[in-house]
Amino acid sequence: MDSAFRAAYAELLRHWTLPVESLTLESEFGSTHVNACGPPDAPPLVLLAGHGATSPVWFGQANHLGQNHRIYAIDLIIDAGLSVNSGRKLTKPEDLQQWLTAVLDGLQLPRTHLCGHSYGSWLALSYALHASDRVDKLALIDPTDCFTPLRTSYVLRALPSLLKPSSARTKSFLRWETQGVPINPAWLEVAGLAAEFPKPRLVRPERPTDEALRTLHQDLLVVIADHSKSQNPTQLATRVQTLIPTATITHLPTATHHSLPAAHTEELAAALEKHLS
Repeated sequence: MDSAFRAAYAELLRHWTLPVESLTLESEFGSTHVNACGPPDAPPLVLLAGHGATSPVWFGQANHLGQNHRIYAIDLIIDAGLSVNSGRKLTKPEDLQQWLTAVLDGLQLPRTHLCGHSYGSWLALSYALHASDRVDKLALIDPTDCFTPLRTSYVLRALPSLLKPSSARTKSFLRWETQGVPINPAWLEVAGLAAEFPKPRLVRPERPTDEALRTLHQDLLVVIADHSKSQNPTQLATRVQTLIPTATITHLPTATHHSLPAAHTEELAAALEKHLS
């Protein structure tokens, strides 16, 4: 299975049209794999994918944003991908924040723009709150566990693929949530195999308090998938506007939670480019 996953991962990475540099960073937690592209002297942008998506899922954004940014797409060390948690184990959010600090240090990035999707958006937000001096602009793509709870119907539909992970169950769940939006077959294959990939236990997200969210000072973009089954898009927008009035909110009318960031690439890239520039 490991060879099948690696082959699917490599196939998805071929969708990156810019030359990709594969980096391996060592820390007390183990080895972290990073896919990098774009001009080395351009403003840095770190990308954090959702659970099970892996870093190559950012192909559309890397191809667009890599023209004017140095892209660093990271395989989460506690998730499927080419990162290996061979050292200190990560069991709580603080461990993830320390790991990400070690990664940024390894990349020699004292500051960076930070963008995440789904679980990656929670990590990006919690890191911006934890290490505000390391993050310039922040972009959250259909963020979960950040502002609003997940829908009960979404959690119940996801349970079979969480309790007994398999490629077939994960693909079925993703097809259900994406509601007919065309999904890149190479990414769907990676996501399916990722469900069976041996990996550490996921660190459980802790939603920031309202008080903490009100202290966020970075320029914030929140991209909302209006057809998301994961959470209520209207409630999400209202919460962001209430807690962080300076935030920019962009709606993608036809997007679902899991169709991002692999689909709707031009709309998403335009929103990100406008925010980051």
